[in-house]
Amino acid sequence: MKHSSYRSAIMAMYAAIICASCFVSIPVGPVPIVVQNMLSIMSGILFGFPNGMATVGLFMIAGALGLPVFSGGKGGMTVISGPTGGFIIGYFLGALAAGYIAKKPESDEVSFEKQNILKIALAGFLGFIVSYVPGILQFMRITGQSFVVTFATCVLPFLPGDLIKLVAMVPLAAKLRPVVARLFYHDDGIDENGQ
Repeated sequence: MKHSSYRSAIMAMYAAIICASCFVSIPVGPVPIVVQNMLSIMSGILFGFPNGMATVGLFMIAGALGLPVFSGGKGGMTVISGPTGGFIIGYFLGALAAGYIAKKPESDEVSFEKQNILKIALAGFLGFIVSYVPGILQFMRITGQSFVVTFATCVLPFLPGDLIKLVAMVPLAAKLRPVVARLFYHDDGIDENGQ
């Protein structure tokens, strides 16, 4: 029970960081450049599956309840159900994909070992790719725009920025994963599935 409460507190703190980053955004057309997508995907990489996506879920619940935690200090179900709301859903799915690939962190991981870096890079890359899917689909459905127009509007302008985020995220996540393993699981007999 003690260990479970400790993990819940760490997840809540990380969710709060995602929430606080809502004010770090640069308006570019209908979809702003944000760091929340990077932090959400990194949640999956740091905590593994399913804890990473559960952490992002806390952030989403806070926003759905009306707290101003989405980009630009917005909140409420109208944001999630709006044209760009699918990208918020994408944060959750991106964390799921990244966490599933990265697996639970281990305290004895060698941070910058080639295999570890490749695993984290793949998890981050696929996390970004997956996070775009619901955003594209919802934007197309609500606005009636074609895939080509939606891709040009909502994806293409953000690819360079997301590449920079990925490059920055990989070494940071590699360095933090063993630390998170010691803090988050701290040798309490949890198995490889986080149970």
